[in-house]
Amino acid sequence: MKVWAISDLHLSGVSNKPMDVFGPGWEGHFEKIKADWREKVGDGDVVLIGGDTSWGMKLREGMFDVQSLADLPGQKVLIRGNHDYWWNGISKIRAQRPDASFSFLQNDCVKIENVVIAGSRGWSCPGSTDFTEQDMKLYLREAERFRLAFREAEKVRNEGDILIALIHFPPMGLKQEDTLFTDLFRENRVDKVVFGHLHGSVYFPLKTEKDGVEYFLTSCDKTHFALTRIV
Repeated sequence: MKVWAISDLHLSGVSNKPMDVFGPGWEGHFEKIKADWREKVGDGDVVLIGGDTSWGMKLREGMFDVQSLADLPGQKVLIRGNHDYWWNGISKIRAQRPDASFSFLQNDCVKIENVVIAGSRGWSCPGSTDFTEQDMKLYLREAERFRLAFREAEKVRNEGDILIALIHFPPMGLKQEDTLFTDLFRENRVDKVVFGHLHGSVYFPLKTEKDGVEYFLTSCDKTHFALTRIV
């Protein structure tokens, strides 16, 4: 089994918000992603989707875009991004999943073979250029949500299993300063972290390491609309 990841698809099957307004590279971006997906991913593989899947505002709009992933191979594991306004009520979302190949994480985890994926949205961290005093409450809340996710992961993780943290926001800045998220990843012996959120000219390495944990930036425009191999 291979594990792949991609983030920030920003699909708009119902809402009228084409991404090519952000530059010509976004033209036909979903077709590029699907072509790469089909080339790389086998039916027994896993694809992590790190938030901002749909521009939809209502659940039916978001699920319309999620449904567009249903005919792609592999198990799909999704978390919420800051633009996933349609993501409102995890029970409702899980009840409407297209089929059994979809898992939606919110402060919890899923185990697929020997890989445990713990996920939550995260938030902007102190030290980030856009962090303000108003962000502190959400930052603390999201750290607590990851504590809950790792508590669930501990129940199913066996020796030799790989633990992946799936988070939308970058969990640290370019200087790799410690944050509540990086502390939790280290304390819970996370092997790999997958995140997105960053776009355009904002620089962050696609792969880096801190405290023995590997970090992967998977925003689709940063990876040229290609999936990244994680495991």
